[in-house]
Amino acid sequence: MDKPHAELLAVARGDRPADILLRGGRVVDVFSGTINHEDVAIHGTRIAGVGHGYDADHIVDLDGAYIAPGLIDAHVHVESSMVTPPEFARAVVPRGTTTVVSDPHEIANVHGLTGIHYMLDASDGLPLTIFVMASSCVPATHMGTAGADLDAAALQTLLGHPRVRGLAEVMNFPGAIGGDEAVRAKIDAFSGRIIDGHAPGVTGRQLNAYVVAGPTSDHECVSPEEALERIRRGMWVFFREATNAQNLNALIPALSNDTRRRICLCTDDRQPSDLLRAGGIDAMVRRLIEAGTQPIHALQLATLNPAEYFRLTDRGGVAPGRRADLMILDDLETLQIREVYAGGACVARDGLPLWTPPPTVSPPPPSMSVDLKELSLVIPAREGPARVIRTIPDQIRTEAESTMPTIRDGSVVADPGRDLLKIVVVERHRGTGNVGHGLVSGVGLERGAIAGTVAHDHHNIIAIGADDVSLKAAIARVVELKGGLVATDGKDILAEMPLPVGGLMSSEPIESAEAQLTALLQATARLGSPLHDPFMTMAFTGLEVIPALKITDRGLVNVDDFTLVEMWGAEEPAAG
Repeated sequence: MDKPHAELLAVARGDRPADILLRGGRVVDVFSGTINHEDVAIHGTRIAGVGHGYDADHIVDLDGAYIAPGLIDAHVHVESSMVTPPEFARAVVPRGTTTVVSDPHEIANVHGLTGIHYMLDASDGLPLTIFVMASSCVPATHMGTAGADLDAAALQTLLGHPRVRGLAEVMNFPGAIGGDEAVRAKIDAFSGRIIDGHAPGVTGRQLNAYVVAGPTSDHECVSPEEALERIRRGMWVFFREATNAQNLNALIPALSNDTRRRICLCTDDRQPSDLLRAGGIDAMVRRLIEAGTQPIHALQLATLNPAEYFRLTDRGGVAPGRRADLMILDDLETLQIREVYAGGACVARDGLPLWTPPPTVSPPPPSMSVDLKELSLVIPAREGPARVIRTIPDQIRTEAESTMPTIRDGSVVADPGRDLLKIVVVERHRGTGNVGHGLVSGVGLERGAIAGTVAHDHHNIIAIGADDVSLKAAIARVVELKGGLVATDGKDILAEMPLPVGGLMSSEPIESAEAQLTALLQATARLGSPLHDPFMTMAFTGLEVIPALKITDRGLVNVDDFTLVEMWGAEEPAAG
């Protein structure tokens, strides 16, 4: 707990003993880029002093271990871990992450302000500090139906919360660039705060206009050229390594001594298996070191840089007055973590959490209003080629293809032999009866279907299948669960993962959630999909702010033009 300021000063002067003294360690100084043999005196939640000659009630001899600041994730949707904030903390804190800056727009698109307040309440009292950026795009666009609509006035009500830092990723980049009044009102409401960006593929004068509009960061870069252009325009770039947006390797060439102080690291959307097995920000730091980045420079991207960008002057480095969020490392090259301190308390040792979970916070009631009797999966045939969503492995961007679909008895049918599957989005929040229909390639199911309520960012029911029987069975089971992920083969349920919290998060421990998700992925592999995580791939086919062709409950979206388009009327496919 925080101690009186006078006590902290007395410890800093050496007039009284600290609570804890980390003695005999090597401080990783991200401010100067040096490593120094110094002790660290901790009093309450803060670092009182760095140096020699301090005394303490409890002395920890480090025997030359490194003392580094706790890691900071610059942009994450906690909901994408598919577990609640306490379970997310159990996954990331033992791996050195002590602070995350989250955008709760997944649950906000389901439950609005109630969902955001749930995430704030559920993350209170954790050893992981979860800051929140107010969700700017609820709904993401006018081309999909979400469960809520947050305007500037609603978002302003969050400004008084001590863990709300600013405005989250402004995904409606055409609106920001074009001066849309509603987008402008949200940015103006957070004047003087941090404004995060989201501008995939935006370049040149359009990028200039986006920067003029107000956003100061972007995590959507997929090439060094994109990253460098943003840095030259004064933006910060967040290198991302998500479950289905693995961009770190491609972006490493943009990292140099000249650019490294304008770059942060983020995980964005990362699912349980990846968090538990590979890690999060810690895995990104290791990858940078393996690629030749000096360890202390790699750590700057995950400590000091995000602290400075988000104006978190109380953390991000090992220095007097800073929060005692620390990693004790046995090896700096491999980031081998012995212990993790959060707010001056040792909260993890040898990869295991040491804290007692706070009381459980009740989530909002489920959002599920679907009349299965009225659900139709039929796509009436028309002449000419059809637009097809082409998924890209390990990326959230898609491509738009054109092909002559397979037609049977006057209707378009899935054709696994041609890698053409049906994709549908069923509106679940407001009982509109909206159903978006389309075709998708690259998912690879040879039979069966998958369905779920994780469909960025509207989070309606989304399903992909090789036949209508499997599709209907999967959708029906998702409705029965009131949210979740399901894999079917015909009418048989092969595996499922209930997600009772917003249709996004499990109420189970993260180990149980991982086991359920692993069973689902094994089932999809048996159904023929070669993808690492076809559910994540499916979820992002619904995100109508990422190029190029996506789908919502209102139909197909041409993201390049930001318009709804017919499935029919695509250009003729090339011969051969």
